[in-house]
Amino acid sequence: MRKVILAVAIVVLGYGIAWAEKAEKPGPAFKKITLTDKFTSEGAYWGDFNRDGKPDVVSGPFWYEGPDFQKRHEIRPPKEFDPKSYSDNFLTFAGDFNGDGWADVLYVPWPGTDASWYENPAGKEGHWKQHAALKDVGNESPTWGDVNGDGRPELVYNVTGHLGYATYDPAKPDEPWQFHPITPKGNYQKYTHGIGFGDVNGDGRVDLVESDCWWEQPAKPDSGKPWPRHPYKFAEAGAQMLVYDVSGDGLPDVIAAWHCHQYGLVWHEQVRSPSGEIRWKQHVILPPKPDLKSPGLRISQLHALDLADFNGDGVMDFVTGKRFWAHGPAGDAEPGAPAVVYWFELRRDRQKGVQFIPHLIDDDSGVGTQVAAVDLNGDNVPDVIVGNKKGSFVFLSQPAK
Repeated sequence: MRKVILAVAIVVLGYGIAWAEKAEKPGPAFKKITLTDKFTSEGAYWGDFNRDGKPDVVSGPFWYEGPDFQKRHEIRPPKEFDPKSYSDNFLTFAGDFNGDGWADVLYVPWPGTDASWYENPAGKEGHWKQHAALKDVGNESPTWGDVNGDGRPELVYNVTGHLGYATYDPAKPDEPWQFHPITPKGNYQKYTHGIGFGDVNGDGRVDLVESDCWWEQPAKPDSGKPWPRHPYKFAEAGAQMLVYDVSGDGLPDVIAAWHCHQYGLVWHEQVRSPSGEIRWKQHVILPPKPDLKSPGLRISQLHALDLADFNGDGVMDFVTGKRFWAHGPAGDAEPGAPAVVYWFELRRDRQKGVQFIPHLIDDDSGVGTQVAAVDLNGDNVPDVIVGNKKGSFVFLSQPAK
């Protein structure tokens, strides 16, 4: 890997921020576990699939038993794909979709095709039963979270020109999931980039964020009536967009890849006008147009992000990395550069302001269209899961050096 200088934008913020006065905590080291070196998917996730109390990992057609992830089980017939092309599995999520107490798996497919969930056989071996879930799942970065406050996660994506989310009913597991549009019909298509969710305006309701705007969830959503739209350019082509109070001032901000097939990593500080109107101020973490002759850190194709507190200081950090060969060995920016995974440490300092400090996790794996951060080994430190064109990997946190 080329030698890099970790050049990070430092932003000094003003009055009213709750600055941390505690000492910096060291971050973890990571142990790399290769689940497979075959390309089976560009997404991976976790769940306790055998109900032994230990998190397992799912990537592609297999789930891997925790805590060592050495024993794998087939969920569906395995299929390998050419890394110069694409898989039929862009993201993966887990949940109890039929209410039987066993974690099932949702496979989010190639954009614009149909998604299915697979029913956990409750400890029995053999392939899992496939259930049709959703038609025509668009967007390259669907997200998974509780949008409507029913206590269950929903899939946020776009379909037939609308952005929205899909719900499932565990009491009716054989019925297709229901899509709830929150926008008027627009220019959404299967390869649209960038979605996030979070309570942007602090009213206790989850809003949706996309590259060009955010959508405010009304107090009483009316089925079929669009949510109020607030225009702002968060990204040129985002990936997963993270809503989090970066500055510590009590106002949620937005973290996003600027262009997930080129360069750029930014965060947008929420500021309020005297009348309370929400405005935004962009801050650069990694430049959208880097100097290619500079030794400063640059990462192309940042196609997946996830929030997690990696050093246990009570402040959320995030993990991202390079999507290896997003459009093959000759497409996009620097397709042959090292396939890195980094976590970016958020520091708030009274003198230095807000900083994002990059820490290398690995330089020969990268992210796919999804990266997941969750504590797999029970040490209260997030671990990282990826599935991509180089294979499927787990990075287990180790004691800080």
